[in-house]
Formats: sequence, structure tokens, C-alpha cells
Amino acid sequence: MTTTSPAAGAPRTAPDRTAAGAPGAAPAAARDTAIPGRGGAARLRALDGLRLIAALMVAAYHYGGRSGDVSRAWGDSPARQFPALSGAFAYGCLGVQIFFVISGFVICLSGWVPPVAHHHPSVGRATPGLRRLRSFAASRISRLYPAYWVAILLVTAVFALPWVAFKALAPSEVLTNLTMLQYPLGVHRVLGVCWTLWAEMRFYALFALCVVLPGATRGRVVLFCAGWTLAAALAQSSHEPFLTTVLMPEYAPFFIGGVGLYLLHRFGRRDPVAWTIVLVSWLIGQHYAVAGLWHAPSVHAFSYRSATVIVAVVTVGFALVAAVALGAFRWADWRWLTVAGALTYPFYLVHEHLGWVVIGALHRGAGLPSSATLLLTVALMLLLAWVLHRWVERPLTPRLRRAIDPRRRT
Repeated sequence: MTTTSPAAGAPRTAPDRTAAGAPGAAPAAARDTAIPGRGGAARLRALDGLRLIAALMVAAYHYGGRSGDVSRAWGDSPARQFPALSGAFAYGCLGVQIFFVISGFVICLSGWVPPVAHHHPSVGRATPGLRRLRSFAASRISRLYPAYWVAILLVTAVFALPWVAFKALAPSEVLTNLTMLQYPLGVHRVLGVCWTLWAEMRFYALFALCVVLPGATRGRVVLFCAGWTLAAALAQSSHEPFLTTVLMPEYAPFFIGGVGLYLLHRFGRRDPVAWTIVLVSWLIGQHYAVAGLWHAPSVHAFSYRSATVIVAVVTVGFALVAAVALGAFRWADWRWLTVAGALTYPFYLVHEHLGWVVIGALHRGAGLPSSATLLLTVALMLLLAWVLHRWVERPLTPRLRRAIDPRRRT
């Protein structure tokens, strides 16, 4: 997100997995929360709905909970456009932390491939691990990049229009943005939300090397959670930039908490080790959320966030994912939630910058009131997200995945 420091906002990029591994199953973007089960698929559809709620929280923050470029779109400060709601919208950036908890859950789900006990003599002992790593990388790359590439080109094209008042980047910067590495390279971003994707990529790399490559077991995942928690704390105290970049102390507890919640889902609610992982992650996570988002009341600040409310939002996020993991929302098995989950990622990519353009056109151009403009902008961004899902993700994701990992049939 262009407007925040990395502690303030983020996407969800959940893993893609067929419900039963059958060819012709739903597209990858709609398979993020499919859980393999006996005789078919059990889907955590409520998690799909929670993803969309988190994305809408971030959109509320970008449209009405902060200042910056969106003020140019409204023609005035959003605090004046929404005097009764802008204070609440300011907490919407915490949707990113909820995204990260969900991501920890679903990445552990999709990456849980146990080690092979016996190897054929003609295969080589390292082959199964490398095969798992290649499959995991293929699933992540094919899930993230198709919609991302189109979003980059679409935002660049719109910002280049002469009647759009927002600055487009130079061609070289746009090309660098296609790698998704612009944030660490210090290149200006086409999409403000890309910093969260950089956080996701680092999590994927750590999980792939520590869990996917050797093969997932309960003990190995527990060790991964404990080791990352301790290493992140040491990185924070060391003030060493490289360690901080790799271990992400401010985001690690949310990813780790999601992994712990998946352990509860997989091995049962009576697992004290998994509960300990979740509890420690929540305790550390709320600390970083408050440290990054709270400030003392000031007439010079656009918004004021209460530390108590920040802790409450983080707690509710953990609690909702825990409720889904433990089956409390099993009754919410509505198919439309799967569609909601599929739209979350493309919506997240396009809503901020293109939303500015739509807000300006509807509010300042067409004269619509603020509330109508806000609702219509969200609806149009969801419609665009559906177009990207239907015509970009669904055809390109499986093709890209097969190109990277030809052994997989889906």
C-alpha cells in the first residue's frame, strides 16, 4: 500500500490446492481453502469469507481511513467526507495482519507433504524433496503472478491517461515491478500493496526451505515455528538489517500463529504445543501491531488509533481464524463464499490506485455523495476482480503451473 509503512496494511496470497487432487477441479485461485478428506473434499468456506472481509477492511482504510493521494481523489480529506466513520476506517489496515494469519494457515495446509520413507534405487534420495519444492514453487508462482502482471499493466495504463491526475512510473520502473522485487530493490512501486507480497514471498521461502524441502511432519513444523519465533526476536534485538529483512520480526508472529492454528485443525484442539504457538504468536503480534500503528493524540495526525482497539482487532482476527480451524463455522458452507475467496486477491491488487480514479470520477466528476461513491467504488472494484479472476487467473494459473512443474496434472 502506498500510504502506509509495512506495519499498516497487506494481502492475502493463500495457497492453491485441489480438493481431491483430481484433474479438472476448480481453478487455483478458488482452491485456497480446500482440505483433503476421505471420499471427497471438505472446504473451509468460512475462511474464504474471512479473506474477503480482511480485504474490505483494507479497502475501507485506503478509501476513508487515511490521507494522502486519496484526498486528491475526494477533493478533500476523507475525515471530512466520513466524519462518523473515518476513525473506524483507520483500523482497516489491520486487515493485513489477518491476511497474514490466514496465509500461515493455508500455506501450511498446501505445503504439508510428508517425507518419503523409501526411495527407489533409480531415483536418488534428494529427488523427492526437490520435487516437493518444485511443486510448491509452481503453486505459489502460478497463483501470484498472472493477476499481478495484469494489475501492474492496467494501473500503469490508466495512470498514463492525460486526464488522470496521478503520476505514472517510468518504463524501466514498471518493468522492474513485474518481478515483484521492486520493494527490496528500492524501485518506486506501481502497486502500493506490493510490500505485503514481498512479506509473503519471504514467508514462502522460509517455509519451503525448512518444511517443504525436508518434508512436513508435526515435529518439523513445531520446530520451524519455535525456531522462527526465537530467531525473529534475536533479529529484532540485533538491529542487523539483513536479519530483520529475512526474519521479519514484525510480521513473523502472524504467519507463525496461522501455522499453529493449522496444527490445531490437523491434530485436534487438545494439542497444548499448538496452543502455545498460537498464544505466543498473539502476544508478540499485538505488540508489533500497537508499536507500528499507535501514536499519541496529535492535532497534526490524520487519525488516532487506540492501543486497546488495536489489540482487540488483532485478537478478533486470531479468534476468527481459530474458530474456522476448530470447526465452529462448519455450517457456513455456502458456495458463494468460494467466489468471495477467489475475488480477494485480484480485488486487493487493483482496489487502491484504480479506486482513486473511480472515486474522483464519481464524486468530483459526477457529483455523487460520498457514501454512494464509496459503495459504488467497492462494487466496481469487485466486478473488475471478477473479470481478472475469470479471464486471467482461471486460464493462466494452471498453464503457468504446468509449465513450471510438468509432472503435475493440475
